[in-house]
Amino acid sequence: MRPTMVFQGENVSPDEFEQRCQRSAAALQAAGAGEGDVVALLMRNSPLVMELMVATRHLGAQWCPMNWHFKLDEVHYVLANSRAKVLVADAALLAALQATAPGLQPGDAQVWSVRGAVAGVPAWEAQRDATPPIATPAAPPRGAMFYTSGTTGRPKGIVRHPVTPAQAEAMVAMRRLAYGSAPDMRALLSAPWYHSAPNGYALGVVQDSGTLYIEERFDAERTLQLVHEHRLTHAYLVPTMYVRLLALPPAVRAKYDLSSMRMVSSTGSPCPPDVKRAMIEWWGPVIHECYGASELGYMTMLTSEQALRKPGSAGLPLPGVVLKILDDEGRELPPGTPGLIYVHQPALPDFSYVGNDEARARMEVRGLKTMGDVGYLDDEGFLFIVDRQADMVISGGVNIYPVEIEHVLQAMPGVVDCAVFGIPDDEFGEALAAAVLPAPGAALSAEAVRAWLHERVAGFKVPRVVTLHDTLPREDTGKIFKRRLREPYWAGRARRV
Repeated sequence: MRPTMVFQGENVSPDEFEQRCQRSAAALQAAGAGEGDVVALLMRNSPLVMELMVATRHLGAQWCPMNWHFKLDEVHYVLANSRAKVLVADAALLAALQATAPGLQPGDAQVWSVRGAVAGVPAWEAQRDATPPIATPAAPPRGAMFYTSGTTGRPKGIVRHPVTPAQAEAMVAMRRLAYGSAPDMRALLSAPWYHSAPNGYALGVVQDSGTLYIEERFDAERTLQLVHEHRLTHAYLVPTMYVRLLALPPAVRAKYDLSSMRMVSSTGSPCPPDVKRAMIEWWGPVIHECYGASELGYMTMLTSEQALRKPGSAGLPLPGVVLKILDDEGRELPPGTPGLIYVHQPALPDFSYVGNDEARARMEVRGLKTMGDVGYLDDEGFLFIVDRQADMVISGGVNIYPVEIEHVLQAMPGVVDCAVFGIPDDEFGEALAAAVLPAPGAALSAEAVRAWLHERVAGFKVPRVVTLHDTLPREDTGKIFKRRLREPYWAGRARRV
């Protein structure tokens, strides 16, 4: 594991990275983090993130990526639920949270700042540089504790069980297939590292001793410049980024030579067939898509050649993956018949949800697990995803669970009831919409609803469309019929996700 990292004009050499990781591991240990503990990271993309991830693995602890858009209540929840021992946060993000409510109240977690100073908070880099390094791993490595949307409206923490040697070997093989990773790769990461897919991608480059070009945020033309100037060979991009790249003027696109690219990995949300075709025509047959989930890892893969032959498909199961389409009674369905997608990915160790054994048990049938996606297999075994059983919305690769937003909105004065759901968006795949039932005489407006939410949840959770209704369609049980609210927006679309 001897990667090179490039960030904002700075090159972090393999020797320097190794030293930093060993010192960070020792500093985390001194702060009370050890085997099985959780280290929360609230940070934007930078080499420091990779350093702390590797240092945490060194101790047999789990790193807990936190979405940097989180508001104070969301940060408090994850810290308390995960029982994090340490929180390392970018100074700018920490200062913004403290401006909202002085005194972060991090529970039992020790708080450290990076990339800047915050009054009353020790600086991580100073602690790291003053600590003698740990030269060898102190415990078997573990993965990340990702938080994913849950049925209660609060995110669920994924506790990954320890990795066996056989699983570690299988994970390396899966990663090299899904990412095309190799020691000579020069890879670009501009997607937010706190999502499981770009997180795994970055860790894969690091573990294979490649060169990782880290961008704090995505910029379409700068992406082309980096590929052209540094002869990049690999990249992690999502469909939203494809849309923004394709929106560049032809004259801008023509300025850059992209012939060095060997493989682009794409996950997070389905890619519209016309967008994928346009990217393949421009970049060549280097666009690869995987279907996966934080809990289950990657399940299928689709090459460029397969995408052109099977537009709309999510690909074939990865080697070793068992994938079946089952009905509500757990019976296997024939090709062409939609049902719930169930998989077993032997490369990944098992997992549990923090304090939610019921949700974990509910997703499994005879050793196969489902995320609630609905799809079918064609006669050649290619998977097609057509809908989602659950209400979760994926917008630009971000998982959003509407119940959380509904709970916040129902507390707004003048709101009797509401429903939040996904609608199509050409750039992000899906966007959020909210149908609101005002109280009699309440002077509500769409702008007021959005302003209320903006103060209480992360910006990406605020519905783009808000409509006010005299009544909301309900089932006989009283539950709001979300499908009836969604259908007009999805009319004429081949896919429902």
